[in-house]
Amino acid sequence: MSKVSIVVPLYNEEEILPRFHDEMQRALSQLDHEFEIIYINDGSQDKTLAILQEQARKPHGKNTIIIIDFRKNYGQTAALQAGFDHATGEIIIAMDGDMQHLPSEIGLFIDKINEGYDLVSGWRANRIDNYWLRRLPSMVANRMMAKLSGVCLHDFGTTFKAYRRELLSEIYLYGELHRFIPVLAAERGASICEIPITNVLRATGNSKYGISRTFRVFFDVLTLAFLNRYGTRPMHILGLTGAILMVIGVIMISFIIIDYLLNSSDFRGTLQIIIMMFLFGSQLVATGLVLEMLVRIGHEATGRKIYTVRKITRQGPE
Repeated sequence: MSKVSIVVPLYNEEEILPRFHDEMQRALSQLDHEFEIIYINDGSQDKTLAILQEQARKPHGKNTIIIIDFRKNYGQTAALQAGFDHATGEIIIAMDGDMQHLPSEIGLFIDKINEGYDLVSGWRANRIDNYWLRRLPSMVANRMMAKLSGVCLHDFGTTFKAYRRELLSEIYLYGELHRFIPVLAAERGASICEIPITNVLRATGNSKYGISRTFRVFFDVLTLAFLNRYGTRPMHILGLTGAILMVIGVIMISFIIIDYLLNSSDFRGTLQIIIMMFLFGSQLVATGLVLEMLVRIGHEATGRKIYTVRKITRQGPE
Protein backbone atom coordinates (compact mmCIF):
# COMPACT_ATOMS: atom_id res chain seq x y z
CA MET A 1 0.00 0.00 0.00
CA SER A 2 1.64 3.24 -1.19
CA LYS A 3 1.68 6.38 0.88
CA VAL A 4 0.12 9.30 -0.99
CA SER A 5 0.84 12.99 -0.41
CA ILE A 6 -1.74 15.51 -1.61
CA VAL A 7 -0.41 19.04 -2.12
CA VAL A 8 -2.99 21.85 -2.08
CA PRO A 9 -1.90 25.51 -2.54
CA LEU A 10 -4.38 28.01 -1.06
CA TYR A 11 -4.74 31.75 -1.43
CA ASN A 12 -7.79 33.51 0.04
CA GLU A 13 -10.07 30.48 -0.06
CA GLU A 14 -11.97 31.02 3.21
CA GLU A 15 -15.38 30.60 1.59
CA ILE A 16 -14.81 27.23 -0.05
CA LEU A 17 -12.16 25.69 2.20
CA PRO A 18 -14.46 23.94 4.76
CA ARG A 19 -16.39 22.26 1.96
CA PHE A 20 -13.21 21.25 0.16
CA HIS A 21 -11.69 19.72 3.28
CA ASP A 22 -14.87 17.77 4.04
CA GLU A 23 -15.00 16.49 0.46
CA MET A 24 -11.34 15.52 0.67
CA GLN A 25 -11.85 13.54 3.88
CA ARG A 26 -14.88 11.80 2.42
CA ALA A 27 -13.06 10.87 -0.80
CA LEU A 28 -9.92 9.60 0.94
CA SER A 29 -11.93 7.44 3.33
CA GLN A 30 -12.97 5.37 0.29
CA LEU A 31 -9.37 4.64 -0.71
CA ASP A 32 -7.09 2.04 0.82
CA HIS A 33 -3.96 4.16 1.18
CA GLU A 34 -2.11 6.13 3.81
CA PHE A 35 -2.56 9.83 3.06
CA GLU A 36 -1.01 13.10 4.10
CA ILE A 37 -2.72 16.32 3.04
CA ILE A 38 -0.32 19.24 2.72
CA TYR A 39 -2.04 22.62 2.69
CA ILE A 40 0.11 25.60 1.74
CA ASN A 41 -1.25 28.95 2.88
CA ASP A 42 0.30 31.22 0.28
CA GLY A 43 0.12 34.51 2.19
CA SER A 44 -3.68 34.62 2.35
CA GLN A 45 -5.16 37.88 3.62
CA ASP A 46 -8.47 36.41 4.74
CA LYS A 47 -9.29 33.69 7.30
CA THR A 48 -7.82 30.83 5.28
CA LEU A 49 -5.14 30.03 7.87
CA ALA A 50 -7.56 30.11 10.81
CA ILE A 51 -9.98 27.81 8.98
CA LEU A 52 -7.14 25.44 8.10
CA GLN A 53 -6.12 25.21 11.73
CA GLU A 54 -9.72 24.63 12.76
CA GLN A 55 -10.21 21.88 10.17
CA ALA A 56 -6.95 20.20 11.18
CA ARG A 57 -8.16 19.89 14.79
CA LYS A 58 -11.19 17.87 13.69
CA PRO A 59 -11.06 14.06 13.52
CA HIS A 60 -9.42 12.99 10.27
CA GLY A 61 -9.03 9.24 10.69
CA LYS A 62 -5.77 7.79 9.39
CA ASN A 63 -4.82 10.90 7.43
CA THR A 64 -2.07 13.33 8.40
CA ILE A 65 -2.72 17.05 7.97
CA ILE A 66 0.24 19.38 7.37
CA ILE A 67 -0.17 23.16 7.17
CA ILE A 68 2.67 25.21 5.68
CA ASP A 69 2.17 28.91 6.36
CA PHE A 70 4.14 31.26 4.09
CA ARG A 71 5.33 34.63 5.35
CA LYS A 72 3.89 36.30 2.26
CA ASN A 73 2.33 35.49 -1.10
CA TYR A 74 4.91 33.81 -3.35
CA GLY A 75 2.66 32.36 -6.04
CA GLN A 76 1.57 28.91 -7.09
CA THR A 77 4.96 27.64 -8.23
CA ALA A 78 6.54 28.36 -4.85
CA ALA A 79 3.56 26.85 -3.04
CA LEU A 80 3.79 23.65 -5.04
CA GLN A 81 7.55 23.45 -4.53
CA ALA A 82 7.07 23.79 -0.77
CA GLY A 83 4.51 21.01 -0.84
CA PHE A 84 6.81 18.78 -2.86
CA ASP A 85 9.71 19.52 -0.52
CA HIS A 86 7.72 18.42 2.54
CA ALA A 87 5.89 15.48 0.96
CA THR A 88 6.90 12.02 2.15
CA GLY A 89 4.60 9.86 0.02
CA GLU A 90 5.71 7.59 -2.82
CA ILE A 91 2.95 9.20 -4.90
CA ILE A 92 2.43 12.98 -4.85
CA ILE A 93 -0.78 14.54 -6.13
CA ALA A 94 -1.17 18.29 -6.66
CA MET A 95 -4.55 19.97 -6.97
CA ASP A 96 -6.30 23.30 -6.41
CA GLY A 97 -8.38 23.89 -3.30
CA ASP A 98 -11.22 25.85 -4.88
CA MET A 99 -13.40 22.81 -5.69
CA GLN A 100 -12.68 23.07 -9.40
CA HIS A 101 -10.71 19.86 -8.89
CA LEU A 102 -12.81 17.13 -7.34
CA PRO A 103 -11.26 15.06 -4.53
CA SER A 104 -13.43 12.15 -5.67
CA GLU A 105 -11.17 11.80 -8.75
CA ILE A 106 -7.95 11.31 -6.77
CA GLY A 107 -8.29 7.54 -7.05
CA LEU A 108 -8.13 7.76 -10.85
CA PHE A 109 -4.68 9.33 -10.67
CA ILE A 110 -3.42 6.75 -8.18
CA ASP A 111 -4.62 3.90 -10.41
CA LYS A 112 -2.74 5.33 -13.40
CA ILE A 113 0.47 5.80 -11.43
CA ASN A 114 0.15 2.20 -10.28
CA GLU A 115 -0.03 1.15 -13.94
CA GLY A 116 3.57 2.31 -14.25
CA TYR A 117 3.43 5.95 -15.34
CA ASP A 118 5.74 8.53 -13.79
CA LEU A 119 3.38 11.47 -14.30
CA VAL A 120 -0.38 11.57 -14.78
CA SER A 121 -1.84 14.87 -15.96
CA GLY A 122 -5.45 15.93 -15.72
CA TRP A 123 -7.22 16.99 -18.91
CA ARG A 124 -10.24 19.28 -18.76
CA ALA A 125 -11.72 17.67 -21.86
CA ASN A 126 -15.09 19.43 -21.54
CA ARG A 127 -14.38 22.92 -20.26
CA ILE A 128 -17.34 25.04 -19.24
CA ASP A 129 -15.67 28.33 -18.31
CA ASN A 130 -15.67 31.52 -20.37
CA TYR A 131 -14.68 30.84 -23.98
CA TRP A 132 -12.98 34.13 -24.86
CA LEU A 133 -11.23 34.83 -21.57
CA ARG A 134 -10.26 31.30 -20.52
CA ARG A 135 -10.87 28.51 -23.05
CA LEU A 136 -9.58 30.13 -26.25
CA PRO A 137 -6.34 31.53 -24.74
CA SER A 138 -5.79 28.20 -22.99
CA MET A 139 -6.33 26.24 -26.21
CA VAL A 140 -3.84 28.41 -28.11
CA ALA A 141 -1.25 28.21 -25.31
CA ASN A 142 -1.62 24.43 -24.96
CA ARG A 143 -1.13 23.87 -28.69
CA MET A 144 1.92 26.10 -28.71
CA MET A 145 3.42 24.30 -25.73
CA ALA A 146 2.75 20.88 -27.23
CA LYS A 147 4.28 21.91 -30.55
CA LEU A 148 7.36 23.58 -29.10
CA SER A 149 8.06 21.04 -26.37
CA GLY A 150 7.17 17.83 -28.20
CA VAL A 151 5.05 16.70 -25.22
CA CYS A 152 1.63 15.71 -26.53
CA LEU A 153 -0.74 16.92 -23.82
CA HIS A 154 -4.05 18.66 -24.31
CA ASP A 155 -3.97 20.56 -21.02
CA PHE A 156 -0.73 21.87 -19.54
CA GLY A 157 -2.46 24.45 -17.36
CA THR A 158 -4.28 22.35 -14.81
CA THR A 159 -2.61 21.79 -11.44
CA PHE A 160 -4.34 18.42 -11.00
CA LYS A 161 -1.48 16.00 -11.59
CA ALA A 162 0.09 12.95 -9.96
CA TYR A 163 3.81 12.23 -9.77
CA ARG A 164 6.18 9.58 -8.58
CA ARG A 165 8.25 11.00 -5.76
CA GLU A 166 11.59 10.16 -7.40
CA LEU A 167 10.63 12.18 -10.48
CA LEU A 168 9.95 15.36 -8.53
CA SER A 169 13.23 14.98 -6.66
CA GLU A 170 14.96 15.69 -9.99
CA ILE A 171 12.94 18.81 -10.81
CA TYR A 172 13.42 22.23 -9.22
CA LEU A 173 10.76 24.89 -9.77
CA TYR A 174 11.05 28.66 -9.86
CA GLY A 175 9.27 31.53 -11.59
CA GLU A 176 6.09 30.01 -13.00
CA LEU A 177 7.51 26.69 -14.16
CA HIS A 178 4.75 24.68 -12.48
CA ARG A 179 2.87 24.77 -15.80
CA PHE A 180 5.75 23.00 -17.50
CA ILE A 181 6.50 20.15 -15.13
CA PRO A 182 5.46 17.62 -17.82
CA VAL A 183 8.04 19.13 -20.19
CA LEU A 184 10.77 19.09 -17.54
CA ALA A 185 9.79 15.50 -16.73
CA ALA A 186 9.88 14.47 -20.40
CA GLU A 187 13.45 15.79 -20.63
CA ARG A 188 14.32 13.21 -17.97
CA GLY A 189 12.66 10.36 -19.83
CA ALA A 190 9.52 10.18 -17.70
CA SER A 191 6.50 8.22 -18.94
CA ILE A 192 3.50 10.54 -19.08
CA CYS A 193 -0.20 10.02 -19.65
CA GLU A 194 -3.33 12.15 -19.52
CA ILE A 195 -6.75 11.39 -18.02
CA PRO A 196 -10.00 13.37 -18.40
CA ILE A 197 -11.14 15.21 -15.30
CA THR A 198 -14.35 17.04 -14.49
CA ASN A 199 -14.32 20.78 -15.08
CA VAL A 200 -16.65 22.71 -12.77
CA LEU A 201 -17.11 26.41 -12.13
CA ARG A 202 -16.09 27.91 -8.83
CA ALA A 203 -18.91 27.67 -6.30
CA THR A 204 -17.81 30.86 -4.50
CA GLY A 205 -15.13 33.52 -4.72
CA ASN A 206 -13.25 34.78 -7.74
CA SER A 207 -10.71 33.14 -9.97
CA LYS A 208 -7.09 34.12 -9.30
CA TYR A 209 -6.35 34.09 -13.05
CA GLY A 210 -7.19 36.75 -15.60
CA ILE A 211 -6.54 37.57 -19.23
CA SER A 212 -3.11 38.99 -18.27
CA ARG A 213 -2.04 35.42 -17.56
CA THR A 214 -2.14 34.75 -21.33
CA PHE A 215 0.79 37.12 -21.93
CA ARG A 216 2.82 35.57 -19.12
CA VAL A 217 2.16 32.13 -20.56
CA PHE A 218 3.36 33.29 -24.00
CA PHE A 219 6.72 34.40 -22.62
CA ASP A 220 6.95 31.23 -20.54
CA VAL A 221 6.39 29.18 -23.70
CA LEU A 222 9.12 31.11 -25.48
CA THR A 223 11.52 30.55 -22.59
CA LEU A 224 10.61 26.90 -22.34
CA ALA A 225 11.18 26.31 -26.05
CA PHE A 226 14.58 27.98 -25.82
CA LEU A 227 15.68 26.07 -22.72
CA ASN A 228 14.31 22.81 -24.08
CA ARG A 229 16.07 23.02 -27.44
CA TYR A 230 19.08 25.24 -26.85
CA GLY A 231 19.60 25.30 -23.07
CA THR A 232 22.99 23.60 -23.37
CA ARG A 233 23.99 25.20 -26.67
CA PRO A 234 22.61 28.77 -26.77
CA MET A 235 25.09 29.86 -29.45
CA HIS A 236 23.31 27.61 -31.94
CA ILE A 237 20.29 29.89 -31.89
CA LEU A 238 21.84 33.19 -30.82
CA GLY A 239 24.70 32.90 -33.31
CA LEU A 240 22.37 31.89 -36.13
CA THR A 241 19.93 34.67 -35.32
CA GLY A 242 22.75 37.20 -35.17
CA ALA A 243 24.09 36.05 -38.53
CA ILE A 244 20.65 36.29 -40.13
CA LEU A 245 20.14 39.79 -38.75
CA MET A 246 23.54 40.83 -40.06
CA VAL A 247 22.68 39.54 -43.53
CA ILE A 248 19.32 41.33 -43.43
CA GLY A 249 21.07 44.50 -42.34
CA VAL A 250 23.58 44.28 -45.18
CA ILE A 251 20.80 43.68 -47.73
CA MET A 252 18.74 46.62 -46.46
CA ILE A 253 21.72 48.94 -46.38
CA SER A 254 22.63 47.88 -49.92
CA PHE A 255 19.04 48.55 -51.02
CA ILE A 256 19.14 52.01 -49.48
CA ILE A 257 22.44 52.87 -51.19
CA ILE A 258 21.35 51.55 -54.60
CA ASP A 259 17.96 53.27 -54.41
CA TYR A 260 19.62 56.50 -53.39
CA LEU A 261 22.14 56.35 -56.25
CA LEU A 262 19.49 55.51 -58.86
CA ASN A 263 16.48 57.49 -57.69
CA SER A 264 17.83 59.90 -55.11
CA SER A 265 15.08 58.68 -52.76
CA ASP A 266 15.17 60.17 -49.31
CA PHE A 267 13.61 57.57 -46.99
CA ARG A 268 16.82 56.33 -45.48
CA GLY A 269 15.99 57.68 -42.07
CA THR A 270 12.73 55.71 -41.85
CA LEU A 271 14.33 52.46 -42.91
CA GLN A 272 17.18 52.95 -40.52
CA ILE A 273 14.79 53.51 -37.64
CA ILE A 274 12.90 50.32 -38.58
CA ILE A 275 16.13 48.35 -38.75
CA MET A 276 17.30 49.70 -35.42
CA MET A 277 13.99 48.89 -33.75
CA PHE A 278 14.07 45.36 -35.14
CA LEU A 279 17.63 44.79 -34.04
CA PHE A 280 16.98 46.28 -30.62
CA GLY A 281 13.91 44.07 -30.12
CA SER A 282 15.89 40.99 -31.11
CA GLN A 283 18.62 41.92 -28.67
CA LEU A 284 16.09 42.28 -25.86
CA VAL A 285 14.64 38.84 -26.55
CA ALA A 286 18.07 37.24 -26.72
CA THR A 287 19.19 39.01 -23.55
CA GLY A 288 16.04 37.89 -21.77
CA LEU A 289 16.67 34.28 -22.70
CA VAL A 290 20.28 34.44 -21.55
CA LEU A 291 19.21 36.00 -18.24
CA GLU A 292 16.60 33.27 -17.83
CA MET A 293 19.36 30.70 -18.20
CA LEU A 294 21.46 32.48 -15.60
CA VAL A 295 18.51 32.57 -13.20
CA ARG A 296 17.94 28.86 -13.73
CA ILE A 297 21.60 28.07 -13.13
CA GLY A 298 21.67 30.28 -10.05
CA HIS A 299 18.62 28.66 -8.46
CA GLU A 300 19.69 25.10 -9.19
CA ALA A 301 23.32 25.61 -8.20
CA THR A 302 22.65 27.31 -4.87
CA GLY A 303 19.53 25.33 -3.94
CA ARG A 304 18.10 28.51 -2.41
CA LYS A 305 14.44 28.21 -1.48
CA ILE A 306 12.00 30.34 -3.45
CA TYR A 307 9.78 30.75 -0.41
CA THR A 308 10.04 31.39 3.33
CA VAL A 309 7.89 29.61 5.89
CA ARG A 310 6.48 31.19 9.02
CA LYS A 311 5.27 27.99 10.62
CA ILE A 312 4.56 24.34 9.86
CA THR A 313 1.76 22.60 11.72
CA ARG A 314 1.31 18.83 11.67
CA GLN A 315 -1.70 16.88 12.91
CA GLY A 316 -1.17 13.11 12.86
CA PRO A 317 -3.78 10.36 12.59
CA GLU A 318 -5.88 9.43 15.61
